[in-house]
Amino acid sequence: MRETTPVFYISIVIAILFIGWGVIPESVWPQFHLAQVSAAIQDFLVHKFGWFYLLAATFFLIFCITMIFSKYGNIRLGADDEKPEYSYRTWFGMLFSAGMGIGLVFWGVAEPMYHFYSPPVGEAETAEAGRVAMRYAFFHWGLHPWAIYAVVALALAYFQFRKKEPGVMSRVLYPLFGERVNGLTGIAVDTLAVYATIFGVATSLGLGAIQISGGLSHLSPNIQNNLTTQMIVILVVTILFMLSAQTGLNKGIKILSDTNVMLAVLLMVFLLFAGSTNFIMDVFTATLGSYVQNLPSMSLRLRPFEQSEWPRVWTIFYWAWWIAWAPFVGSFIARVSRGRTVREFMIGVLLVPTIFSALWFSVFGGSALYLEMFEQADIMNTMNELGIEMALFSVFNHFPLSTILSGLAILLICTFFVTSADSATFVLGMQTTNGSLNPSNSVKFTWGIIQAATAAILLWTGGLQALQTASIIAAFPFTIIMIFMVISLLHSFKKEMIVKKK
Repeated sequence: MRETTPVFYISIVIAILFIGWGVIPESVWPQFHLAQVSAAIQDFLVHKFGWFYLLAATFFLIFCITMIFSKYGNIRLGADDEKPEYSYRTWFGMLFSAGMGIGLVFWGVAEPMYHFYSPPVGEAETAEAGRVAMRYAFFHWGLHPWAIYAVVALALAYFQFRKKEPGVMSRVLYPLFGERVNGLTGIAVDTLAVYATIFGVATSLGLGAIQISGGLSHLSPNIQNNLTTQMIVILVVTILFMLSAQTGLNKGIKILSDTNVMLAVLLMVFLLFAGSTNFIMDVFTATLGSYVQNLPSMSLRLRPFEQSEWPRVWTIFYWAWWIAWAPFVGSFIARVSRGRTVREFMIGVLLVPTIFSALWFSVFGGSALYLEMFEQADIMNTMNELGIEMALFSVFNHFPLSTILSGLAILLICTFFVTSADSATFVLGMQTTNGSLNPSNSVKFTWGIIQAATAAILLWTGGLQALQTASIIAAFPFTIIMIFMVISLLHSFKKEMIVKKK
């Protein structure tokens, strides 16, 4: 543990304090309970600075697209003659699994259904509501979130592999702040990144445990979807991802990422051809065109004259959530992207996951809408009665081999679960050991235990929603840090081109 930095110890103290705060029953301290305080702060930020999140996310997307066509696109994230460390298949699998794999499984059916029954514009439960529902699912899981990840990942990869700086957030800001990043300013930036990662991933672990528990209860009436089952799931998955974390990046995470992609494609292809294939592919094609056509207006939609809360509840919440996840996903994508050019990196990180997400929502969300609109399947009622986590399994009930499909889905959730947690222990290890490319097993073990304990304790006390809100609060200051990252990158790119010309 001698390689650890002050960020390691400060972050552990913060994690323990937040866990302790979340465990305190609301009846003991109603006005200052974690859920109340975090919700009040988040509500203030969303209502006062919702426009800022929209403008920032759109700015990051414009920056990423500009990089593809700019003269900086040929800059390599490493030495000029360096080759990529991983094949395209492994690279895409790794960045996708860490980025949003478990979220797609959780929301693939549920989000389009919510938008169908409560659309941002127009009348609910109509053909137009179905079109809008799919378009916004593409929007929330498409180019914007991956642009947010790409900004952080590009900055870290460039400074770490090209400029030979330590792979921590603060070092990216060195061109702007100089030696101050080696003092309190740097510690504050790195601690914020670790804070967002711990609580963001812990929230996802809790949500994953809930869905696995729901799936197991769906498969077997003897297994109840309750707290005990969820705790057992967390314990088993913790053991699995801790074992995986000890094997290193090139074994555990690499194998799991390849497995994730294989299982996801298998499920998606089966549902595509077992269901209404023409309807699903028509939905994909039409929605893709509609998404591209409406991207500018959706990117800046707030509806102030209608006093609508919909953009704040969905779009702004999502942008804050993706920004809060950016330190974790960005760090991991940077680590596995060594040797690629800026242009290759941006095309890969922006387009491939976006197209896959669009296909995923078309297959799963499109199937759910087809069943709901044309076969009166009542999937929404199942979600309302049994929970959001049952949405996917309720769709499987309308297909052949539903038990096998549910079993494969649970296995996919487990592998995504393990990959996300494994990747997070790796990233937390990097960020608290001054950017070490191979943090020690003891450091990764420590972070693995903290993540699992955070998810388990707050699931037990009902504080998981409070933790999610608390993690999203980190998005506001980190958005400002990301803007500085873009300025720092442009400054360094410009300087490098001047040196090359000379």
